[in-house]
Amino acid sequence: MVNDEFYISLALQEAWKYQLLTYPNPPVGALIVDKYGKIISIAAHKKQGLAHAELECTKDAFIKLTGDKTLQKIENPNNIHQYLLENHNGIFFDFKIYVTLEPCNHYGSTPPCSLLIANLCFKEVIIGSIEKNKKAMGGIETLQKKDIKIKTGILKKECDKLIEPFLKWQKDRFVFFKIAQNLNGTYDTGIISSKISRELVHKIRDKIDLLVIGGNTVRTDRPTLNSRMVDGKAPDILILSTQKNFDKTIPLFNVPNRKVIISNNLQSIEKYNFIMVEGGNNMLKSIKAMVDWYLFFINPNIKEGNCLNCSISTKIIYQSKCADDVVLWLTNSY
Repeated sequence: MVNDEFYISLALQEAWKYQLLTYPNPPVGALIVDKYGKIISIAAHKKQGLAHAELECTKDAFIKLTGDKTLQKIENPNNIHQYLLENHNGIFFDFKIYVTLEPCNHYGSTPPCSLLIANLCFKEVIIGSIEKNKKAMGGIETLQKKDIKIKTGILKKECDKLIEPFLKWQKDRFVFFKIAQNLNGTYDTGIISSKISRELVHKIRDKIDLLVIGGNTVRTDRPTLNSRMVDGKAPDILILSTQKNFDKTIPLFNVPNRKVIISNNLQSIEKYNFIMVEGGNNMLKSIKAMVDWYLFFINPNIKEGNCLNCSISTKIIYQSKCADDVVLWLTNSY
């Protein structure tokens, strides 16, 4: 059925493509329809410093509706915002915009999305989650002052779950456990995931503050643990190990601008906001009390090897595909 829930679900799907990649911002999706319900554009916030979802979606819609490709050459969000205000000529009158999170109401890397939507004369704004950040809240009130119709709470549960990591790392920290497995659950069989999946992991590494890994993995695999596949930064490393002697020619020790901590406990995590944990059975057993989410990459191959042997109740939040890999986002189920 084509209804508000349908449109918000499409915006959610777009936003999930950039889950964790927008740090320290929240992932947000947006969708615009004309007065007949035809989808004009779908977009998401991709990374800090780039256009918010509403601005990106409106930019794409403007180009499609007018044929004016000037905006394709403009990357600065402030300049995109200004161009739209000066050239929209009322083309969004009677249009609706769907957003997974209440439009922001403050000046940051871009002017408030609430003002953009209001000044472009949208007829209605349909919202999933309500903004809880005091700095950014107030978008609904701004829109209502412009007599724009507002509808809230559409797929609220799903939209709230989308921004859970954002809410966690704002408050204290967000910890997630990542693992790649074959179809039968084995995880120690060399390279498992597709190139696309590995690139996604490197994109996430580029955003995290700290990567936690076990000492045995470091000694055996001699990893680098940087973000070389996407030319990104290398996170700090916490090696969880009872033995502190390591061969310092292992590549991870020789990455510039990186702090490497070797410890037999997890206290160092408290100094960071965004933490990824990689490992197998021993690591999962050590860290599971601190884990908020789990990220599984499951390859369709069946190979001999060790499987996870740790009892944890989880539920699937979202699933997608990277090439032939199934990507599962899970959280604890209590």
